[in-house]
Amino acid sequence: MFQPAYLDHNATTPLDPAVLAAMLPWLESQYGNASSRHEYGRRARQAIDEARQQVAAAVNAHPTEVVFTSGGSEANNLFLKGAAAAMKPGVLAVSAVEHPCIIKPAAQLARQGWEVRSLAVDAAGSLNLADYAEALLARPKLISVMTANNETGVIQDIAALANAAKAGGGWFHSDAVQALGKLPLDFRALNAAGVHALTLSAHKAYGPKGAAALVLDKRVELQPLIAGGGHERGLRSGTENVPAIVGFGCAAELAAQRVAELSARLRAMQAKLEAGLAGLGARIFAVEAKRLPNTSYFAFPDIDGETLVGKLDRAGFAVASGAACSSANPEPSHVLRAMGVAPEIARGAVRISLGAGNTETEIEQFINALQATVGRLQGLTAIAV
Repeated sequence: MFQPAYLDHNATTPLDPAVLAAMLPWLESQYGNASSRHEYGRRARQAIDEARQQVAAAVNAHPTEVVFTSGGSEANNLFLKGAAAAMKPGVLAVSAVEHPCIIKPAAQLARQGWEVRSLAVDAAGSLNLADYAEALLARPKLISVMTANNETGVIQDIAALANAAKAGGGWFHSDAVQALGKLPLDFRALNAAGVHALTLSAHKAYGPKGAAALVLDKRVELQPLIAGGGHERGLRSGTENVPAIVGFGCAAELAAQRVAELSARLRAMQAKLEAGLAGLGARIFAVEAKRLPNTSYFAFPDIDGETLVGKLDRAGFAVASGAACSSANPEPSHVLRAMGVAPEIARGAVRISLGAGNTETEIEQFINALQATVGRLQGLTAIAV
């Protein structure tokens, strides 16, 4: 079976063998419902409790602050919609480069009377501090700014942003899905700075799909999105996905143990990759900003990103396009648009996101394949002109 080199870890990561081993008993012999009162149920409840402790320890939170959800999108929706439902409409401030699972619920809240303030970024993708200071004058009741961007890898100074918002008295949330395992995360320190909620997801950190968490300051009142049996302190009803939660706990523990070593290795490969990209004449986005150690986002003039992704896939490299495409309406990345990148450049955007299994040899092979592919596409463009 053809197996391209995998360079798309911001989309999802492979399951770590240790995580799979931890999950297997809960997919086979240990099948109890954690709400059951018998021995099978008690074992499942204990497994969830242990996983909750592991996730909490990985980000220096208390286990009672961890609310399990089915994914990062649900956790983000739970915070925004849940908090909004517990108060009168006011100002909701979200950065212009958030994931759609923040931007779209914010748009839904706008239709319910909330005033949504889009926080501008500069040309490097960092939050525009003057615009942010102006937004804070409106005393937003809810603020959401992601820790690290899924496209550019740009890291925001969440502690400083939250501290600046403290006087306004609103709740501050950060989507930290891309940060887990790539950056040290300390919810206790962030909470002291003014962060009230943090979103995490297992499958971005070598854990399973189907498990995530909202790490939540217990002073924040939320209305649940899903009502029912009162699971997760009444904030997320539904029979728990025990295998995935167990896997999340294991993955979170491993992520915290390995973050320093993995980040250093990824940073070295990123430098090698970007030296090769620069040598080929690529425009690399957000190089002026502090970024994740694994993420490189680039484009070549007059080359369509989707076309390049398809060619690279056939050449043996799985990468991502920066366009949100449908067959009828290909749109350039909203992140790049917010950074002021011209649409004709943004449509060419391609993202490489490295992971634990990648090697420097793969980087060399990728640069060689990219050079050949770009050369052919540029030749076709020249003929067309």
